[in-house]
Amino acid sequence: MENYIFQNLGNNENDKSKGLSRSNERKNDMNMNEIVSLAWGAKELLRGDYKKSKYGEIILPFVVLRRLERVLEPTKEKVLSELEKLKGMDDKIVEARLNQITKQPFHNKSKFNLELLLADDKNIHKNIKSYMRGFSENIRDIFENFKFDAVIDDLDKQRLLYQIIQKFAQAPLDPKTIDNHMMGTIYEELVRKTSEAANEEAGDHFTPREVIKLMVNLLFAHDKQFLKQPHLIRTIYDPAAGTGGMLSIASEYLRELNDNAQLDAFGQELNPESYAICKSDMLLKGFDLNRIKYGNSLTNEDGFSSETFHYMLSNPPFGVDWGKYESKIRAEADKGLKGKYGAGLPRKGDGSLLFLMQMISKMKPKEKGGSRIAIVLNGAPLFTGEAGSGESDIRKWIIENDWLEAIIALPDQLFYNTGIFTYIWIVTNNKPSERKGKVQLINALGEKFYNDMSTSLGNKRHIISDDQIKSITEIFEKFKPGEYSKIFDREDFGYVRITVERPLKRNFQTSKERLEKLQNEPVSQKLTSKKTSKNPSMEDISKILKQIDSSKVIKDCTEFSKLLKEKFSKAGFVLNSILEKTITNALSERDEEAKPCLDFKGNLIPDSDLRDNENVPLKENIDTYFEQEVKPYAPDAWIVEESRNKIGYEIAFTKYFYKYKPLRPLEEIDVEIRKLEEEISGSLKDLMK
Repeated sequence: MENYIFQNLGNNENDKSKGLSRSNERKNDMNMNEIVSLAWGAKELLRGDYKKSKYGEIILPFVVLRRLERVLEPTKEKVLSELEKLKGMDDKIVEARLNQITKQPFHNKSKFNLELLLADDKNIHKNIKSYMRGFSENIRDIFENFKFDAVIDDLDKQRLLYQIIQKFAQAPLDPKTIDNHMMGTIYEELVRKTSEAANEEAGDHFTPREVIKLMVNLLFAHDKQFLKQPHLIRTIYDPAAGTGGMLSIASEYLRELNDNAQLDAFGQELNPESYAICKSDMLLKGFDLNRIKYGNSLTNEDGFSSETFHYMLSNPPFGVDWGKYESKIRAEADKGLKGKYGAGLPRKGDGSLLFLMQMISKMKPKEKGGSRIAIVLNGAPLFTGEAGSGESDIRKWIIENDWLEAIIALPDQLFYNTGIFTYIWIVTNNKPSERKGKVQLINALGEKFYNDMSTSLGNKRHIISDDQIKSITEIFEKFKPGEYSKIFDREDFGYVRITVERPLKRNFQTSKERLEKLQNEPVSQKLTSKKTSKNPSMEDISKILKQIDSSKVIKDCTEFSKLLKEKFSKAGFVLNSILEKTITNALSERDEEAKPCLDFKGNLIPDSDLRDNENVPLKENIDTYFEQEVKPYAPDAWIVEESRNKIGYEIAFTKYFYKYKPLRPLEEIDVEIRKLEEEISGSLKDLMK
């Protein structure tokens, strides 16, 4: 059985934290609010010298630092004593021995803590740097990504370093009174405050808690009974982990459902500060730090390239441009379906479907229970791209493999950095039997599914309540058609994109206007008065064409071509294909009454200006559709045979839930207009008085 490396972070005696009574939990809730207020209160010291968006960059690492030193405090003297005995030994031996003493996978070799730093205010800047260097490498990694050295330097420059250290030296983060779960909750609340303070930047790395709760409910909906088994071990993964909120809330959900279950959380994040927050949050909640990786999960930096997971969830950045990683991503795509992106590549301007494919590549085989995925996407992945495009091919791959279980449309204005509508996709390779071959669409856009916030935060003006989360989850679980739920066969989203051609029909005339048009053609401009034995000049061409009766309108391409060749041959010139095309284009007009043009093989030449495409639903016969929907309006049209195999998929979500609202009666509008006119007239009279 895998063990959480940090499962007993700062706790012992059979994990007393799990034995907290309900009364102690209520007491902890009170303490939690007090501690959050104390820590966030540091902003008062920073106000004026720092922007709101910078508060978290200072407060969060100091909270982590305070918690770690309180965890290490009981063994600090023993560590320092043992360190003297270990001088000259191999670093790995020293590391292992000190971790053995601390009973944690980390340690600190420095004599300092925050209280001791305050005792020497003249050297506080130098001493805190020494203190930070004393941590083991895995902890230094967190603070390096927080850019804590620069934070310390700047606080010292602003003459605030002493006051900030003094503030956090008072934070009561003793593991004897605050277990890992409560510490994680405190930290998560501070992360939320940080993101709200950043406002316009928050949505890049922070997903509103209620959205995550809904995703987690949907992710675990079919497995609730299974997850209640004793000593259960499951894995969960987020390829764009941000600050770790999704992993945290998923863990919290399972903890409430089954306190004996173990959810191993894995995540990767590209933004250094978000990575530091995520890793520190996992540390404070007792998770394995080795399962949080830094780097781009879409490329060869994937920290879990050979791993598979039971559950996955993510809110990747909307509209992320993957152009700067193009070579690495295309190299992966070149592996075909053996790689992550064999199904296709989306447009460079929006890489969100790359994250979904990356997650699908990490699904466990169906025979081993399969996997479930919940991912937040914007509207573009539903329908952007016609048949044969990257996006359509990705949708085709997912739907034809019967992995798409449901899509839930969320209210707008839920996120901090955007007001757009978003959608939760539920993807799995192990659907319940009643859902096989089916896709459920849930419309949670209406006012029934959100509340207005009393105060907006950036673009976030709406919130989903716990009752509304429950309501949406119940609609999903019931899997019944209704006002807010539609059930479709997977083929309902597919279509064949046929190309429809119509023949080229033109008439020809050597009128003055058309000859002038020929003079202005780009090819004609290159012709000079000089000529060769075979190629005519522009002057020669004009003389030849004027020999043709200008009043005559020829409605047969073959006849006009034959006439041209005869005239040029008689004049001693060769009429090459480029010159012939230039002349016929200039001297012709589209004419529905003309004979269709034929190529040298006798085949109809299509008119590119009349070319059209039709999306024929997969469930309909192509020829029947063509006869009913195209032929009545274009009797001479035909289907390009090669296009019969061009299959695409799109999910026109709003179409399925569209409700026609009839226009108001004219009489009602007329009464309203007259009433407004009377009001305006009255206002004007009052103004004149």
